[in-house]
Amino acid sequence: MPKKVVLAYSGGLDTSIIIPWLKETYGCEVIAMIGDLGQREDLEGARKKALATGASAAFVEDLREEFITRFIWPTLRAGAVYEHKYLLGTSFARPLLAQRQVELAKKLGADALAHGCTGKGNDQVRFELAAKALAPELKIIAPWREWTINSREDAIAYARAHDVPVEQTTKNIYSRDRNIWHLSHEGGVLEDPANAPEESMWQWVVSPATAPDQSTTIEIGFEAGVPVSVNGKKLGPVALIEQLNEIAAANGVGRMEMVENRLVGIKSRGAYETPGGTLLIAAHRELESLCLDRETAHYQQMLALRYAEMVYYGMWFTPLRESLDAFFAKSQERVTGSVGLTLFKGNLSVASRRSPFSLYRTNLASFTMTGYNPKDAEGFINLFALPITVPQEAEIRREAEAG
Repeated sequence: MPKKVVLAYSGGLDTSIIIPWLKETYGCEVIAMIGDLGQREDLEGARKKALATGASAAFVEDLREEFITRFIWPTLRAGAVYEHKYLLGTSFARPLLAQRQVELAKKLGADALAHGCTGKGNDQVRFELAAKALAPELKIIAPWREWTINSREDAIAYARAHDVPVEQTTKNIYSRDRNIWHLSHEGGVLEDPANAPEESMWQWVVSPATAPDQSTTIEIGFEAGVPVSVNGKKLGPVALIEQLNEIAAANGVGRMEMVENRLVGIKSRGAYETPGGTLLIAAHRELESLCLDRETAHYQQMLALRYAEMVYYGMWFTPLRESLDAFFAKSQERVTGSVGLTLFKGNLSVASRRSPFSLYRTNLASFTMTGYNPKDAEGFINLFALPITVPQEAEIRREAEAG
């Protein structure tokens, strides 16, 4: 039986009821760990709520800059997007929260960890893989795999019975996760893929229909694949993402919904608001088109797919992910420059690409033949066609010999 448990606590419905449940079920001391990932919520209020509902201590950890520099930037640099659409906002947040949870447990002498992830979702895997990689000796408690609560309605009823205040109601049933990178929505009408998202569900990115009637153009600067400036002004990681979030959200850019394949084998429906991230992914991709040679660019696409899967699956603290980081650190050395983007009513287009390492050459790309001998192409085509022409010639020879 665990004696002291560190709970990854958000103050939402699930983690709010876990504190009294842990005390009732295990008779243990519960310590709440609240990670500040830029979710812009009342974290001090969450800390007080944890204490009021039975936690012996509660800590708010400012993880914003570490989140960006150690998790967001490497994933962005890799060009990792899960199933063409998902920008991994929840996925790469979990390993960091789990890491800090483990660090706190070791510091305070706790013998167990707990989380509020459901038994159907990906997050349970992400939290627990990180914990097993960093502290396999700690017991892991996952209440959703133990208790008799089977739905969010049951959870709301449990909260009411134990005088735990929660914002969710049976009419506002969305499960949400927010950080500086994104805001996700699950549940409610989204559970039927035939239903369009309700306009009232979106909380961050304005409707494209009500976005300004004038376009906005911005320029994002990169150094070795890492964002460093907006409109020529150098910014720190937190300020940079916050500024891009504000600009994109005001112009209706960054909404997305999808049916995705969870790691546990279930298809799920989610809606995501990732305003600044949408701009950064687009700008980084366009700068790469200017700076990377063809072979590196094409090979990187394959590795980006694998990187996205590993982040989505919670395999952050693994030798393969670290090895892939080494590859991308090398491939991104020349990805320095700036990209201009134009935003208009939810749409995004490229206005400019500039780099001191650009591989684009006007004299080669233009229709004029300066700097290029077209006769060289003849030999190239003949050699390139050998895998096509040799079998044809062999077939003609066989037919002649048979005839």
